[in-house]
Amino acid sequence: MPESAPSINRTQSATGSGSGLALSVIIPAYNEADRLPGFLDAAIVWCTGNEPSFEIIVVDDGSSDDTSNVVRQRMNQHPQVRLVVHETNAGKGAAVRTGMHAANGRYRLFADADGATTMKEYPALKRSAEHGSDIAIGSREGADKLVECSPLRRFLGRWFNRVVRMGSVKGISDTQCGFKLFATPRAIDLFSQAQEDGYAFDVELLLLAQKRGLKVSEVFVNWTEMAGSKVSVFRDGWRMLKAVRRIKRRWRTGAYDSVKARKTPSRETSRT
Repeated sequence: MPESAPSINRTQSATGSGSGLALSVIIPAYNEADRLPGFLDAAIVWCTGNEPSFEIIVVDDGSSDDTSNVVRQRMNQHPQVRLVVHETNAGKGAAVRTGMHAANGRYRLFADADGATTMKEYPALKRSAEHGSDIAIGSREGADKLVECSPLRRFLGRWFNRVVRMGSVKGISDTQCGFKLFATPRAIDLFSQAQEDGYAFDVELLLLAQKRGLKVSEVFVNWTEMAGSKVSVFRDGWRMLKAVRRIKRRWRTGAYDSVKARKTPSRETSRT
């Protein structure tokens, strides 16, 4: 896909201050008209009751269903909700990256649209950040946490994470949980270096964070598998393994020192 600057309005750079918002929640969404409403509504309610200031940015990654309309219906009632739209489907990593660049919050959390992990888990990640973590990531490996998913998905997820730990990211038991908090300017700036548009973007960000000396903390969270997942554990697992090889090669050859920030064509939708 050709690259061009996204037509989003930014009041704050990826590393700076500006708006004074406490929290930005970034939700990547591709054909999520059915699953998004429940999580988006719950996130609005939770943030309204628990955060002094916040914004929720849904990045519609080229959906062909009513995902954008779901967001627009809420924008007029809730000025904290924003909608950024990709012209075409670019991938989850691209959507998260677009949202992070558009965000204004001091803390920036990305959360999956299906609500597998709810906003009730956010305070634990925030506490980790307040104690010095640059990045706090949700993990489904806590013995005292509720994790509901099929045995096959559990097995394949753990197998993938073992491969990742052996080959790139060290000491992290769950790289793929879709609930991660980027808490410092150095952590947020990783998105200007990230190149992966697909599901392997988590691995890339965590590898870059460790190589750059950032503190990454794993925080155990409750997680429930939701119907309608876009992920194929076999097809996408194979793609991710190939992506891990690309990521390692970029680091080994020094390519990350000279990469240009990837920008996916996008536009922010105004309220009506």
